[in-house]
Amino acid sequence: MTASDGGPWVDNGAETTESSLLPLDDGGIHVCQDGPRDAPALLLLHGSASSTRSWDPMVPLLTGSHRVIRIDLLGHGRSAKPDDRGYAVPDQASRVGAALERLGVERAAVVGHSSGGVVATALAEHRPDLVTALALVNSGPGLDAFIAPESAATGSLQWPPSDEQLRHFASTAVSRAGYRIPGELLDDVREMTLHTFTATMLATRSYLERRALPDRLAALGKPLLVLFGEDDRRWRSSSAADYRAVPGAEVELLPGLGHSPLLEDPQRTATPLLAFTALHAVRVD
Repeated sequence: MTASDGGPWVDNGAETTESSLLPLDDGGIHVCQDGPRDAPALLLLHGSASSTRSWDPMVPLLTGSHRVIRIDLLGHGRSAKPDDRGYAVPDQASRVGAALERLGVERAAVVGHSSGGVVATALAEHRPDLVTALALVNSGPGLDAFIAPESAATGSLQWPPSDEQLRHFASTAVSRAGYRIPGELLDDVREMTLHTFTATMLATRSYLERRALPDRLAALGKPLLVLFGEDDRRWRSSSAADYRAVPGAEVELLPGLGHSPLLEDPQRTATPLLAFTALHAVRVD
């Protein structure tokens, strides 16, 4: 069975995911949709070197009350990976806005994990008409919150990355004892090009250098939820307090979880998110 725009339907356990490739001017953007199409739209944005698949454990918990939309940012997952251009955060946000327009989405609550929260912030800056509320999951507020790697294993990166480099890269993504990153998410890194990998990392850094996220968000006046795994090994979890500078912001630390609570404990991550979106999501007329 195929979707109306030609994308396949993927059976994901109890869920049926509509997967499609939207042709945009600078390359195709891969989109996944789950849940009732007349429910409030909830957009999920992955972090650098990840994909829509990072949200797989969360999706079944969200579709009871939302039209869940996931997008592979340019250079990631099944989206195009051109090497002849940059991957600036505002450009990524512009593509996301264009993709939502193609899907007929006029208003959406937006959730970003890690650097996906940076793109979510840029989307709210450039398309405030589109974004009803923002939720950031382990998104560092500024560069001073970044935890430097313990070794230089990723500093002299070969491409494609070796298994050892991938293990090192993944080791800081989670902190829950006994949890292992799914192999398909490591494959997502392997399938990137060196240009897309480095360009997206540098783009996030450049965006945060210009202005920290709390300063940007305070000027927007959007409802904000910040969730942060307390044992994050990439961004200091204490930096989550910086978001309290945003009027009305809700900030919650998740003890025992690290940089990827959406993977490590989907239920504990979904509970405050659903409570937040119940107040701020907009239903389709």
